[in-house]
Amino acid sequence: MVAQGIFLGWGQFTIQLGNLIVIIAMVVLFVLALLLPFPGGRGRR
Repeated sequence: MVAQGIFLGWGQFTIQLGNLIVIIAMVVLFVLALLLPFPGGRGRR
């Protein structure tokens, strides 16, 4: 089998473009989960 896709390389580091997009999306969702307020959390005090 031949690996197909777009690969990005920087020195010894190589990653497939699809995997990089998934990793970036996961990091963005994680940061948003930390920054956005929890629903209904402020009205209970």
